[in-house]
Amino acid sequence: MTDLDKPLIVALDYADAATALALADRLDPTQCRVKVGKELFTSAGPQVVRELVARDFAVFLDLKFHDIPNTVAGACRAAADLGCWMMNVHAAGGPAMLSAARAALGQDAGRPLLIAVTVLTSIDEATLHAVGVAGSIAEQVARLAALTEQAGLDGVVCSPLEIGVLRAARGPSFKLVTPGVRPAASSQDDQVRVATPGAAISAGASYLVVGRPVTQAADPLAALAAINAEIQAARRHA
Repeated sequence: MTDLDKPLIVALDYADAATALALADRLDPTQCRVKVGKELFTSAGPQVVRELVARDFAVFLDLKFHDIPNTVAGACRAAADLGCWMMNVHAAGGPAMLSAARAALGQDAGRPLLIAVTVLTSIDEATLHAVGVAGSIAEQVARLAALTEQAGLDGVVCSPLEIGVLRAARGPSFKLVTPGVRPAASSQDDQVRVATPGAAISAGASYLVVGRPVTQAADPLAALAAINAEIQAARRHA
């Protein structure tokens, strides 16, 4: 099995460790990875990451570090020490911050993946312009993805709508991690730029982040299996 044979990342977006671990215990670490974000990490601390790693889950630590280069480098080293599989920073932190984050993880083949956030999937163009960024979302995503690759990071977080352009521009080895993924029958919730799992994989996504369609399902393992089946069908028809 290659790294990309397990593309689904389940977002454990809970307020406490007990609820997150209870859901994890209903999932299968051979069928998915898990994401720990700001709410859970702030509530439960680094121990929840250690407990998920002990359950054989590959953990994406989604804290979106964005600070001065030295501070971000230290945070990345601390995240690596927890045993996480992947972590992220904000590409808008700039070239020096991105390079410092990447250097902090060293050259070991077993190091965590380091990716950068381009434009959050909850942001539309009106919001982008309101914070002073001229041009389109697509232009901003492309600009930040180029900075990310130049700094030696492994890939970016991007919405489903930017996958095709980024895959063509950045090549096959650049990781594209895609939130805003919703099965066809699911609500968009607070995501703006969304796609189905099959469409995202067909467009060239490396990993898909799915939260509420799994975590709020009556049978999370069945929901997980259905999404994985859609992913495999898309790959067969690619």
